[in-house]
Amino acid sequence: MVELMNVPRLLLVLHDVAPQTWADYQPFVEAVDALGNVPMTWLVVPDFHRHNDLEAHPAFRHLLTQRVARGDELALHGYFHCDDGPMASNPRDWFMRRVYTHEGEFYTLSRHAAFARLHAGIDMFQRYHWPLEGFVAPAWLMSDGTREALRELPLGYTSDAQHLYRLPDFTSIDAPGLVWSARSAWRRGLSKMLSDQRERHWHQAPVIRLGVHPVDMRHPFSRTYWLQTLKRLLDEGRVPMTKAQWLALQSDRIGHAA
Repeated sequence: MVELMNVPRLLLVLHDVAPQTWADYQPFVEAVDALGNVPMTWLVVPDFHRHNDLEAHPAFRHLLTQRVARGDELALHGYFHCDDGPMASNPRDWFMRRVYTHEGEFYTLSRHAAFARLHAGIDMFQRYHWPLEGFVAPAWLMSDGTREALRELPLGYTSDAQHLYRLPDFTSIDAPGLVWSARSAWRRGLSKMLSDQRERHWHQAPVIRLGVHPVDMRHPFSRTYWLQTLKRLLDEGRVPMTKAQWLALQSDRIGHAA
């Protein structure tokens, strides 16, 4: 049992899941399914960019329900996944909200505003009978108000690019992740170089996350990278899990140690 718990793991995470992005993801998901039993964590946006309300897309909701039935995890990924708040008032915030990303929805929200959106997302998951343990803020950007709201809600974890955090106390657990910026050819080239370096550095890491985005799927170079990397890590003996499954395994490990 101890040896099994120490086997290195792999977490495949699909960001920005919405009716609008399914056409990007579908060929990749089908290729992953063809590999066998590779569970995935789908980061679901309830109303992507304010014009992809899941209420209006029953066929896509049915698809997500089927994914849960086959062992995948659905996590809440913001609510609108767009930052349409007042313009930033200082250079740092302007950079984070208009250069680094335009989608940092939870970067400046007050506790009240964050609580309202999080609660609406939780209600949506309950309405469609989807189990929910995790929340991931778009671009991993969270205000202090968002953190306060998360401490008050029935969620099990959140994350940033290199860690998972148990809620409500934000206990940090190392979970290194590969992620690309694929909007242009030079960004894809740089992402490939950095990811190769990080993968070598994390060769002995207990877990590696693959954080893929819809834009990655629109370019053969990046799409091929993710599929080949997934296959290679599986061939090296990493066991694929969802984020929730991996966190449960960490709890089991702590229990055995105690």
